[in-house]
Amino acid sequence: MDPDEITPPPHKQKKSAHASDAAANVARAKLDSIYSHEPDAEQEQKEITQLSGEHLSKHQKYMQMLTTSGRDVAEVQTAWHEYYQSLNDQEKHEVWQEFYSTQSKLKQEEKAAQEASDAAEKVKSKEAQKSTSAAIHGSSHHADAQHRASTNTHKRKAASSKITNRRHKSEHDDHRNLTASSAIQLKRLRRQHHVKAATFGLSMGALVVFFLLFSFFNERFISPFIRPSGNVSATPIIVDPNSTGPVGPESKIIIPKINVEVPVIYDVQTIEEEAIQEGLERGVVHYPTTPNPGEIGNAVIFGHSSSNILNKGKYKFAFILLKSLEDEDTFIIQKDGKRYVYKVYNKYVTPPTDFSVLAASDKSIVTLITCDPPGTSTNRLIIQAEQIFPDPAQNKPSSKAQDITVVQPEQLPSNSVSMWQRIKNLF
Repeated sequence: MDPDEITPPPHKQKKSAHASDAAANVARAKLDSIYSHEPDAEQEQKEITQLSGEHLSKHQKYMQMLTTSGRDVAEVQTAWHEYYQSLNDQEKHEVWQEFYSTQSKLKQEEKAAQEASDAAEKVKSKEAQKSTSAAIHGSSHHADAQHRASTNTHKRKAASSKITNRRHKSEHDDHRNLTASSAIQLKRLRRQHHVKAATFGLSMGALVVFFLLFSFFNERFISPFIRPSGNVSATPIIVDPNSTGPVGPESKIIIPKINVEVPVIYDVQTIEEEAIQEGLERGVVHYPTTPNPGEIGNAVIFGHSSSNILNKGKYKFAFILLKSLEDEDTFIIQKDGKRYVYKVYNKYVTPPTDFSVLAASDKSIVTLITCDPPGTSTNRLIIQAEQIFPDPAQNKPSSKAQDITVVQPEQLPSNSVSMWQRIKNLF
């Protein structure tokens, strides 16, 4: 009797089953280890060569293209690596599923071929044995041999089915582990999104609180130190027209009631907003298209009314208290070593597009203009005063006639951009 055909004892069968489980666990661990990487390019080439006559997936078609492109092994490996890394997780999983499936199919085909070869060898061997032992054992031995061969075939099929089931279970476990990993990663991404959203909200809230506190601090603690005193006289202050005190060469305006004494800038040669704003950083600006003080006509002077510390120049506060002036109040303008005294006779608020405030006059007057309310550019506060010293009857017409055809800007000069406007412009 053939020793290979003897059925092993039960304890040996149990040891064999344990050995198979251990081998399956080793194979599964190896598959888990390589799944984090990518299928080997050379192995993929071999599979494509063997599957060339079958229906191929898009990944297998890409490897077939690389295989037939004439590239060497290193170039094929590099191209396959770049292609695999460009895939998403689902597509990478598909590649591995195809790899497992193809490997399993090829191994089954190889096994089937080997089994066919073994069967053929056994058939030959058994035919030889049958021919030599026919005379001794007769037909009964031949039937017994066939029965044992059939039993061994069933055993081999059962073992093959068991291995296939274990491989399927391993693939199912891999898929389940991948799904669990994806769920954990999704949960982490959601947590990170919530953290970022909360951080952004807290940052914006802190920024708003900062600007509110800064505005309050600027108004309550900084502004009083950089603008004229808020104490104004309750009665009109009359400047003595007959004062014989010396007059310096500097050009300036002095308004005793609101404690103002600032330079008057006459060197601005254009009415463009940018040039006017540059001049307002050095004092109050005489509008270049209007007569000078001491001449017949309407001399116009613009000044800022803002105490925002972010604005340029130290004269942004010049006319912040201009609204305190009333009829009969007086102020002084010094120019070219001469003193001119003016008395207020009109005060009103008008839109920034009202250019009638620049209109010519047959008298010697001065128009003081600033933004209203202070710190904004919403409207314009107009203060008009007439010359009372020296006698305006001695004044001559303006040396630069007002040209009413000059193209005016869209609105009268304004305050510098406020802090809130700066913040708004950022968004």
